[in-house]
Amino acid sequence: MVGKGSVNHNSRKFKAENVNADRSHLNIDYCNESIKNVYHELFDEALERYNGKQTRADRKIADYYEKIRSSKQEKPFHELILQIGDKENMSAESENGQLARQILDEYYRGFKEKNPHLRVFSAHLHLDEATPHLHIDFIPFTTGSKRGLDTRVSLKQALAAQGFKGGSRGDTEWSQWVQSEKEQLACVMERYGIEWEQKGTHEKHLSVLDYKKQERAAEIQQLESKIEKKQTEFDVLSKRIENFDKGADSLLQMQEALDDAPEYQLPEPQGFMTAKNYKSKIVEPLFKKLKSLVKTFMVRCFQAVDDYQRLNQANASLYRSNERLKEQNKQLTADNNRLREEIKDYKLLRKAFGNWQIDRLLEQARQSKQRGTRFRNKENER
Repeated sequence: MVGKGSVNHNSRKFKAENVNADRSHLNIDYCNESIKNVYHELFDEALERYNGKQTRADRKIADYYEKIRSSKQEKPFHELILQIGDKENMSAESENGQLARQILDEYYRGFKEKNPHLRVFSAHLHLDEATPHLHIDFIPFTTGSKRGLDTRVSLKQALAAQGFKGGSRGDTEWSQWVQSEKEQLACVMERYGIEWEQKGTHEKHLSVLDYKKQERAAEIQQLESKIEKKQTEFDVLSKRIENFDKGADSLLQMQEALDDAPEYQLPEPQGFMTAKNYKSKIVEPLFKKLKSLVKTFMVRCFQAVDDYQRLNQANASLYRSNERLKEQNKQLTADNNRLREEIKDYKLLRKAFGNWQIDRLLEQARQSKQRGTRFRNKENER
């Protein structure tokens, strides 16, 4: 959570209804400095240098804290609120609540070292509410500024100085830093055997490995779609071949019918029928019928054989294509599994060393690679 901040509530100068006063003595007060005194410490010298350069009295700043407090661009301070679990699984009065206290305490011990441009002036670990939680109030500042005071309040520039470079609208310095702090807390949690179940969170950007894994997954999906389509074609052709096989059986049955069925047999001459009448009335109609039947079956038979051969060739081609697609799918699946393992290692490094350090190392590696490429190009030109 990121709150507006209430230093008096955090230091228990006043107590809300949800505070159990009998447990307030268990709270840990890390620091509780006057914000105005900290402003004097951070900015008085820069304010003196700034005012010394002004030739007009109306441009001089009498009180830097009051100027920031009334500003619409910057806040006097920011507050970060961190909590592990909820009252159902990390109740302050339970054994898990004590575990949460240890984790939050260890996390805070490393906060100031990891955030040198965030001046913490008030920090409190509360154990007198339903769930242990940590309040950290800080003033973000930047040095070497070219406008205004050379040391001044700026959340954006403070985080940039710590290695968080904003990108798109949803990928700001602040969102990157918050994600990094969550990962730092998750690292401490892991040392105590607690895994971070990320609820309602969304990745703001993909790492290179995440992108590759996503691309491989898309390729696998496309291949599976192709395989499914080819399998459908394969099934259709197999069905047609099966039908032709049934047609061959039908031809065999027809051959047996021609041998045995009465309607295709030559009957005995009727009594007192002349040979001429027998030929014209019995033999010739039967022969005509048989010729027509044979012609029809011959045509269909040749068509069936031709189609059968072509379908077998197409079927064999589809089978080979299907096998190739399966091999590609198998290889892509293996690549995706390998990338998934690399991503785990990559995220573990980010948790252990922090996003800004990993990003800095990656940037150095890219620059080194670019220098090497330029050097080889020059050598080739020679």
